[in-house]
Amino acid sequence: MAKRGIKEVGVSYRRYITPGIFNETLINISDNSGAQLARVIGVLHMKTRWRRVPSAAVGDVVVVSIRMGRPELRKQIMRAIIIRQRRPYRRPDGTWIAFEDNAGVLLTPDGEPKGTEIRGPVAKEAAERWPRLATMASIII
Repeated sequence: MAKRGIKEVGVSYRRYITPGIFNETLINISDNSGAQLARVIGVLHMKTRWRRVPSAAVGDVVVVSIRMGRPELRKQIMRAIIIRQRRPYRRPDGTWIAFEDNAGVLLTPDGEPKGTEIRGPVAKEAAERWPRLATMASIII
């Protein structure tokens, strides 16, 4: 049964990407929302077997706890989209992609990005799945 009132934004289909973000992973927040560092505490739309650690990849939505940033944002529970991951993953054309850091962009409760600009590159997979990120990004790789 679908939940009412929660608006899904973006493309629901995602081709397989090797997951590189797990619970307790620290990610950089690459937008201008005021947060700098966050810890992943959950992965949305991830069903696993008992005791398996949920994992996320580029373009997935995760639940994060803000660790560093403006005082009013610290210790808040929010959602974020993963835009970069260190773990290499393979694209359909055969190229392998790996970034320097694990990074994400914070979301509002409506599912829209909280900031107005994104610092650093954004993975092509995340930009295709979330068109709003593509308009905010300066570099898409």
